[in-house]
Amino acid sequence: MSDSKHVVILGAGPAGYAAAFRSADLGLSVTLVDPALNPGGVCLYRGCIPSKALLHIAKLIDEAREATEWGISFGEPKIDVDRLREFSAGIVSKLTSGLGALSKSRKINYIQGHGTFESASSLKIERTDGTSESVPFDHAVVATGSRPAVIPSFPSGSARVMDSTDALALADIPARLLVVGGGYIGLELATVYAALGSKVTVVEMLPQLLTGADPDLVKILAKRLDSRLEAILLQTRVTDMKDTGQAIEVTFDGEHAPQGAQGFDKALVSVGRRPNSEGLGLENTAVQLDEKGFITTDEQKRTAEPAIFAVGDVAGNPMLAHKGTHEAHIAAEVIAGQKVRFAPRTIPAVVFTDPEIAWCGLTEADARSAGTAYQAASFPWAASGRAATMARSDGVTKILFDPDTRQVLGVGIAGSGAGELIAEGVLAVEMGCTADDLALTIHAHPTMSETVMESAELFQGHCDHFYKPKR
Repeated sequence: MSDSKHVVILGAGPAGYAAAFRSADLGLSVTLVDPALNPGGVCLYRGCIPSKALLHIAKLIDEAREATEWGISFGEPKIDVDRLREFSAGIVSKLTSGLGALSKSRKINYIQGHGTFESASSLKIERTDGTSESVPFDHAVVATGSRPAVIPSFPSGSARVMDSTDALALADIPARLLVVGGGYIGLELATVYAALGSKVTVVEMLPQLLTGADPDLVKILAKRLDSRLEAILLQTRVTDMKDTGQAIEVTFDGEHAPQGAQGFDKALVSVGRRPNSEGLGLENTAVQLDEKGFITTDEQKRTAEPAIFAVGDVAGNPMLAHKGTHEAHIAAEVIAGQKVRFAPRTIPAVVFTDPEIAWCGLTEADARSAGTAYQAASFPWAASGRAATMARSDGVTKILFDPDTRQVLGVGIAGSGAGELIAEGVLAVEMGCTADDLALTIHAHPTMSETVMESAELFQGHCDHFYKPKR
């Protein structure tokens, strides 16, 4: 029966192309619709991939400067912005063309264009070449992603006011850059521009950077940022922003806000993202949106319209590529008749600054607000031999355990490479591992992964490389 089903997928980002590829692998007939030449979406074209390419460069610059402390001097780096753009664009081109080839090899009907629902069984596709057609379907998957949120009172149409897409285009390196928003996107781009030579000021209206992450993890990042950024203004609001033609003039309000108007060459506004759920013709179906504009779905990613599914950013938080990919696989498998549902125990989060911050499962803030009993065991990287060899002892690996069952409830890591290390924590939470499971698993020495084992040993009451007196 699955061979006769035609699936139309709107959006070819990590969720959309994953839904298309999985559907095709299951024997379904697939049409994938997106305005871009090849699959990839915002993540690949204007998000995850280009930002990580620039973050890699930023880390390389920082390490070259720090190497003088180890007895190696490279001199001040000479930055060729055109070559940087070419490097990032080359990676994007290679990966998107690769996805295009994978789509063709699966015999997916890829259409460049924009689709809107005419009904719960038909899609009107406006091709980029100006032609249009109606495409009937048995099932549809909406994977249209999200876009940067804007602040209406800020100057619109000004080349000096950027969103994350503009910032990644790297038009130039402004002498003074204001980053509005202390979330992960703002801090990642602040890291890039600071390394490239901009004097960066970050303004955040809440008391902490990276709201939602545990303060002890954020503290490690904030300490390093303090030495690299011009200023970090917490509990501060932007009350006015105007483009004078020569600069961006900004006034602030807050206990520690600078007095009077401040001048910046450019401003990056990074205050979150909004789902792309408008202009899809959803009103011609029974699909429902919540108060924030996300498409509501059940655990099988099915909307209120039985034939239509939604995955990725447009289907709700967290707006993370890896979450969307797994949702997409579930939707495709449900359409093919399998009895599956999207019910992960945890979805990892990674902030790709330097140092990185990563966490999964229960955070201490979540545990306290929910009244959940836990015991935290933290292994400081200052006690790690491997961290010392890399001159990166500014980190910590923390594990939250159930005090009775000893089960791993959550893991938080701050430090260089935390995004790679968190995978073991995710597996531990998913598999219901205990402290004993982690402590008895032999980890290679000397590695940063040992810090996971040693955190578990701390919970057990013993640890070779860190002494914590018994209470």
